Amino acid sequence: MAQIRSTTWLRLGCLAAAGGVLSTLAPSAALAQGLVPASLVPLHLAGIRIEFLLFAATLAGIAVFHHRTLEVALTGATAVALWKLLLTGFKTGPGLSGLAGHIAHEWVTLANLFLLLVGFALLSRQFEASRIPAEMPAVLPDDWTGGLALLGLIFVLSSFLDNIAAAIIGGTVARAVYQGRVHIGYLAAIVAASNAGGSGSVVGDTTTTMMWIAGVSPLSVLHAYVAAIIAFLVFAIPAARLQQRYQPIQKDPAPGEHIHWTRLWIVVVILVTAIAANVLANLYAPELLERLPVIGLAVAVSILLTGLVRRPDWSIVPEVVKGTLFLLALVLTASMMPVEELPAASWHTAFGLGVVSAVFDNIPLTALALKQGGYDWGMLAYAVGYGGSMVWFGSSAGVALSNLYPEAKSVGLWVRHGWFIAAGYVVGFAVLLLLVGWNP
Repeated sequence: MAQIRSTTWLRLGCLAAAGGVLSTLAPSAALAQGLVPASLVPLHLAGIRIEFLLFAATLAGIAVFHHRTLEVALTGATAVALWKLLLTGFKTGPGLSGLAGHIAHEWVTLANLFLLLVGFALLSRQFEASRIPAEMPAVLPDDWTGGLALLGLIFVLSSFLDNIAAAIIGGTVARAVYQGRVHIGYLAAIVAASNAGGSGSVVGDTTTTMMWIAGVSPLSVLHAYVAAIIAFLVFAIPAARLQQRYQPIQKDPAPGEHIHWTRLWIVVVILVTAIAANVLANLYAPELLERLPVIGLAVAVSILLTGLVRRPDWSIVPEVVKGTLFLLALVLTASMMPVEELPAASWHTAFGLGVVSAVFDNIPLTALALKQGGYDWGMLAYAVGYGGSMVWFGSSAGVALSNLYPEAKSVGLWVRHGWFIAAGYVVGFAVLLLLVGWNP
């Protein structure tokens, strides 16, 4: 009955959103023909642009209908696209040509995310089949410090791996050592560890890579680790204790397990290919990154080639694609928001951008900050990199992990059980500001 009521309300919400957009058809057509003055078209409500209200309604719908996140996200993206198509136009121009220009501008980011999320999900199955996760109880401590050590490993991996890969590997190991019972608070900590670990490295996160491409020195983001390490200590210890109470770590490997070295080497080849593609493209052909999804294509090709040796688990692709399309719909919606400029660069703005990153894609925010200039890049890298951990869909690592653990797709449970993620963000930022200061 609850499921029926939820579906009914979802349909009503979708119809209401569609009706609100369709009701603009007549006035917009008249506007296009010059029959209605532009001043009569309501582009704001209570001083807020309609696009932002539609985006907020989408996020609220995701929080309420967490079993129908894809449908809600697609409805929101469609509503915003229609509004801009029929009334306001896009940054690239009005009408269909403006929409086409906008898609042409965003397709590389969307394609990269799609290929990486699907590719690293397949990698996780190869990693699981290697039996390395099943052997981890022999390496990790037998009490709550085992969970802490695993989070630390994810943090380190993310400094040179893509944070999606680090979160996927951590989630796969956690499933093995906790016998499939992983608390949602610990899942939030896995995402936070992967995002924090990549915040001070120009190859560890998309936003820091963007800074590198724009000419920011890798040393200029390194001090993000001051905040990231403090945040890690704040969230990792309570998360590890929470998981140990929920499901104690497995003390010994299952008897008879042995490592499948071929599958392990396949995982290594895919990861090395991703790192090499990222570094080489940034060093020798940065303009190529704006025209092609280089890293995603490198991962896809390596998966196909290594699949000739050991077949990937293609059966997971449909469900992974569904979760990936959800993130792409949110990213596309965020890219259509009329954020033409940010407030003046300051530590207050950087802190606020980190909070906003929990629900708003950090890629366009970082692009605007780079265009504006005047930021402390290490502080901004920590804020927009780690800030997305506070909500499950706030970062690509969170969406990737939720594809492995569908129960994580609840904003309420994520925030309630992962409260230490937000606490870590505030404490880490404060320590960075006090010890290092604002150094634009």
